[in-house]
Amino acid sequence: MEKSTKKPAHPLRFYCAIFGHNYEMTKKVTSHVKEYTCTCCKHQLTTNGNGKLTELTPKYQEINAILERIYSRRMLRLKSQSLTSSIC
Repeated sequence: MEKSTKKPAHPLRFYCAIFGHNYEMTKKVTSHVKEYTCTCCKHQLTTNGNGKLTELTPKYQEINAILERIYSRRMLRLKSQSLTSSIC
């Protein structure tokens, strides 16, 4: 006889199925791209290239990490340029 490998359903997932998710912004990748997590069931979403919410898959996690790195470097560069131009 085989054992069932299916996980038992978490009670909070039922809550989200009935009442909907309670998403909270957990990470601001750029000014336009953000990551959201449901406070109940921990379901994760992010904004895609069209600005719509989509599930946060490993592919999107990698994209967001690269975007965040590029964005932070650009902001640092712009900040240092504005500081040097205001001194001169």
